[in-house]
Order: sequence, then structure tokens, then C-alpha cells
Amino acid sequence: MRRITILSGKGGTGKTSITSSLAVLLARKEKIIAVDCDVDAPNLGLNLGVNDSDFSWQAIQTSEKAELIKEKCNGCKKCLSVCNFGAIGWNDKENKPIFNSLLCEGCGSCKLICPQKAIKLKKVINGRIGFARTNYGFTLLSGQLKMGESGSGKIIALLKNKAEKMAEKQKAEMMLVDSAAGIGCPVIASVNGSDFVIGITEPSPSALNDLKRGLQVVEHFQIPYGIIINKWDLNKKFSQKIEDFADKYKIPLLKKIPYNKKFVKALINLKPAVVYDKKFENIFWSIINRI
Repeated sequence: MRRITILSGKGGTGKTSITSSLAVLLARKEKIIAVDCDVDAPNLGLNLGVNDSDFSWQAIQTSEKAELIKEKCNGCKKCLSVCNFGAIGWNDKENKPIFNSLLCEGCGSCKLICPQKAIKLKKVINGRIGFARTNYGFTLLSGQLKMGESGSGKIIALLKNKAEKMAEKQKAEMMLVDSAAGIGCPVIASVNGSDFVIGITEPSPSALNDLKRGLQVVEHFQIPYGIIINKWDLNKKFSQKIEDFADKYKIPLLKKIPYNKKFVKALINLKPAVVYDKKFENIFWSIINRI
């Protein structure tokens, strides 16, 4: 099975819209599975017309929180000195630490330094993962980080593991992964294990700068990649700068997609662009053929 990941660095470049159209067309010629790895703000399902109620959800525990074992604590205050997240306060009346669950990242530093072994790490429900069948003949997997919790990267790792097993069961020939924006843990977890990465950018300095940083992550894993310039004709002069950048570093330019209001209308109607208007099919078939 081939694994293709779509990333952008900057948000709002059209990454999810492009992913949905590619998925619809690919599903017509082979068995695919799609994975929405933007667990902080998953939108691929919306773009494919899949409602929250269509998913089979499962609560997951990939994060931990520090918890005090009061009877063991002697009030030495050593735990206060090691928390880099400001999650530990102090109760002067009881002479014991107080743990703020909203700030605790579950790193375990306080547990390690406690001489009385009075701190334990407790698993918490920090999100959910689920799957749904789309109207386009393929399965979509998605994950969601619970509000106020941490562990996006771990949720994505678990989500991709589940996707691998489901793909094997369905005998899928390709997995299409919609990555989160940025360059942090969610993106690293999304990109890891890919066979090819598509970088999406738009003709603006911030989009190109973020794309460059995202591609550094891809290069770290030594994964081949190409780029797409979306809405290229909104700033033709800067689009040329992106082309010059790609030419200088021998990066394949997979496609230049022109701006079209119908892309926005497709989003409003919860449909991939190639479904909303079949005229867009040629654009996306050419991208698939280049890859």
C-alpha cells in the first residue's frame, strides 16, 4: 500500500479541499482509505459530506496526568522545582502540592524527582477516533483531541495505526493522509511512514515560509515530495518566486491551481470540488498522473 500525505505548513491554503478531490478521483480507480490527521480541527469529513453522527467513535487514552498520593507526601516541595508547565501549586494549609489538570502535560518529571514516590501518572480520556463510510466508496478515519487536553501527536499515531489495520482488512491500495497545519508533533506524526508528500502553498510570503519549514520535516524523514501552488493567479509575481524556489532545489511542481469561487461554493455545499463541478476533474487527474 502506498501512503500519500498532504501538508501545507500554513493553514487555509486549501489542503483539505485538495485532499478530498484527490480522494474522490483515486477511489474511482483503486481501493483507498482516507485519514484526517488534523485532530485539533478535523474538517475532511465536512468536505466529504460526512456528519459527526455518521462516525463510529471510540474514546481513547493517550495522555496522562500527575496525581498526588496524599498519605505518602511529606511536603518536601521538590516537585515544585521541576514542572516546566506551571501545573503544580502549593496548599499551605495541608503542606502538600496541588496539581492543575489543565496545565499538566503528563511528562512525569514530578514523579521521577519525588523521593517518597507520592506522585503517580493516571491515564485520562483525551480524545476520540472513529471511522465512517463516505458516499464516494471509501472509508474515512478521523480523530479529535478533547477540549483542554494534550497529546495530538499520540492520537494521530494511534489513528494511523488503526487506519493501517483497517486498510489491510479492506485490502486498500492507497492511504491518503490529510495532515494538520504547522510543523509540530501532529505534522511529524502525520508525515512519518509516508511514501510521498504533497506540499500545498499559496502565493504569499507566509505560506511559502511555512511550506519551507514543513518540507524540512519531510526531508528529515527522507521522503520524496512535490508541491502544488493553489490560487496561483491571485499573485502571479509571487507565484513565480515559488516556482523559482522549486526550480532551484529541484522540487517537482505538481500543479498550479487557479483561483475559482466554485471551490468556495463546493465547501459551502459540503462537496469536493470535483463533485461540485466536473470541470475540475482534469486539474486533479493531472496531479495524480504526475505523482
